[in-house]
Amino acid sequence: MKIDLHCHTTLSDGSLGIEEIIAQAKRTGIDVLSITDHDTLASFSRAAILGERYGVKIIQGVEMSAWDKERNQKVHILCYAPKKPDRLEGLCLKCCEIRKSCSKEMIEKVRQIYPITEESVLKHATGSKSIFKQHILRALIDYGYALEFYGDLNDKLFNLKNGTCLVEREYPDVKFVLELIKAARGVSVMAHPSQYDNIELLEELASAGKIDGVEIDHYTADDNAKARMREIAEKYNLIVTGGSDFHGLYNAQPSHIGSSTTTKENLDRIIKLSNKRGADN
Repeated sequence: MKIDLHCHTTLSDGSLGIEEIIAQAKRTGIDVLSITDHDTLASFSRAAILGERYGVKIIQGVEMSAWDKERNQKVHILCYAPKKPDRLEGLCLKCCEIRKSCSKEMIEKVRQIYPITEESVLKHATGSKSIFKQHILRALIDYGYALEFYGDLNDKLFNLKNGTCLVEREYPDVKFVLELIKAARGVSVMAHPSQYDNIELLEELASAGKIDGVEIDHYTADDNAKARMREIAEKYNLIVTGGSDFHGLYNAQPSHIGSSTTTKENLDRIIKLSNKRGADN
């Protein structure tokens, strides 16, 4: 069984729509797929119908934006199979508003350097619940200021450490996000801990019993990071997942659907835990 539990559509910062994603999943032999758009669960109803049509089982998912206040850094939490997804709607809306506010400020900063229009950015964000820096870069590519999304211009403008036009604000506290996921009867998994240097936070949360799992099989993790995360997962009996983190045209590195996967054993653990929390209602 081939299982990919992390991908994005045009509802957030992916370049392909829901049906295109599911059709490609079928072509690549995926049996189970979770669409985990940033801070929105809007894909699920349509995805579930299309999944039945294409013969791909869909697990409801979302990638929640959060903040590690102690270390003052971003963290992403994947939520799977929430039995009460409506309990996440308010948080999703809040996170989308934070992201939109940051993006509009970034657009203005970029426009002070490059004569592009706000409309040229927004047309690429059509259908998305927010605006992402990929949409800004696509407008810059349209007008000939760059040839690629993750080249020199991206580093200059949006580098996480010193990007001249990067705007970041605090998202909701990670512990609050985890509590809300549990209240929604969902299963929490820390997404790509290597990407935002969250491994220390992972162990802190795992030791306190606040998180259910960790995404280890991801292109941002090298062998040393994977080994460290596996140690933590084994020590605290965490669910271990993997996913392509597919964004289509907006991928930071080549990563096709199914390039990283989750085992059936760990998927079964997600479903079992979700069902248990639902029964505890």
